[in-house]
Amino acid sequence: MKDIIENYSADFKQLQNINKNDWFAKERQSAFDIFQKTGFPTTRNENWKYTDVKPIARNIFSNISESNVRTDNGEIDSVFFKGLDCINLVFINGAYSEEYSDIKNIAGKVVVKNMASALVNDKEILKKHLAKSTDKTLSSFTALNTAFIQDGAYINIPSNINIEKPINITYISKDNTGKFATHPRNLILMGENSKATIIENYVGNDETNYFTNSVTETVLLQGSSLKHYKIQQESANAFHIASLNTSQSKDSRFESHSISIGGALVRNNINASLNAEGAEIIMNGFYMTDNTQHVDNHTRVDHLKPHTQSHQNYRGVLNGKSRGVFNGKVVVHPQAQKIEAYQNNANLLLSDDSEIDTKPELEIYADDVKCTHGATVGQLDDDMLFYLRSRAVDEQTARSLLTYAFADEIIKNINFQAIENKLENLIISRLPDSSLIREYV
Repeated sequence: MKDIIENYSADFKQLQNINKNDWFAKERQSAFDIFQKTGFPTTRNENWKYTDVKPIARNIFSNISESNVRTDNGEIDSVFFKGLDCINLVFINGAYSEEYSDIKNIAGKVVVKNMASALVNDKEILKKHLAKSTDKTLSSFTALNTAFIQDGAYINIPSNINIEKPINITYISKDNTGKFATHPRNLILMGENSKATIIENYVGNDETNYFTNSVTETVLLQGSSLKHYKIQQESANAFHIASLNTSQSKDSRFESHSISIGGALVRNNINASLNAEGAEIIMNGFYMTDNTQHVDNHTRVDHLKPHTQSHQNYRGVLNGKSRGVFNGKVVVHPQAQKIEAYQNNANLLLSDDSEIDTKPELEIYADDVKCTHGATVGQLDDDMLFYLRSRAVDEQTARSLLTYAFADEIIKNINFQAIENKLENLIISRLPDSSLIREYV
């Protein structure tokens, strides 16, 4: 472990030498000090009880993004969403690619740019918001990200602006000379009564061994509305740790769709603060695992004021010797009367060796609230299998169709047909008899 920490220290010093006049240097140093003090979390930590990050901690990664990694039009086209007209920001192995991005001709005073540029040209507003919507002490991974911020997306939607085109942030990780880590940092600011749709798409080569450690901060002012889609289809040998932090004002609405399909070890954290009356958050999630994959979803919603609402619905499909974790926590603070909170986690186990640890939690300090939670774990319905078999559908295809129907309960909530089609294809491609299933659906 000492060698690992020394590796991060050496890379941090290298980054300091690269950014000698960095106004963010003090914040970086403070974050790195926290990481050095706490190290990587262990299973003795209650929040990491079911997820062992030793596979990440024992690897030596290069933490300095390289801008000379190349790709081609075919690879870019394959990860974009067909038929969806987007504003595109593309990052390859953590570095912004101007060649494949398209952020020109954006109307009004809307700002869409890469974080490296924003750190130089937008420092006054970044001083107010960057690393303010997340408490880096909550996770050493967040502290590590803050220390190594190099690039990512900076999006600022002014008041009363409705961005009709989705903003698609694509992170591509591909073969490199050695093991590497990227620390994407996204900052999204929503002005009063503004509306936007943002997609975070993480894609990796199936053979590449790397570590993605991303943090996204969102600030929603009064009456704003943000739809956020995060699609994680990383390499089968990749590690992915992500934190999404949202701070919401009066009558704001945040809609989160989190999809995890790839990765060897994955952890998704979502932390929401409902700071004013009328704030609402909707959180939909789907994870699909096989072989020895491990996917952990941790959510926390803090109802801080009256008349706020939260809705959580997560589903998982687990096969092989894979393992899933869902820990959804809702905290209702004493002054948060007349709130509504709902959370549900349903899981489908396709093998005897797959495993799910599900822990929905309610922590309530107010007495006039509506809060419900639930969790289910089961296998495919024998009666439904018999019904399909009786209609000349072979058993393997029947099992795949029922699995797809289970997943579709989440996928159908996505409002963009191009994204829905992409996810349907990703899910179907992982099921037996995929060509036959496409004929049915």
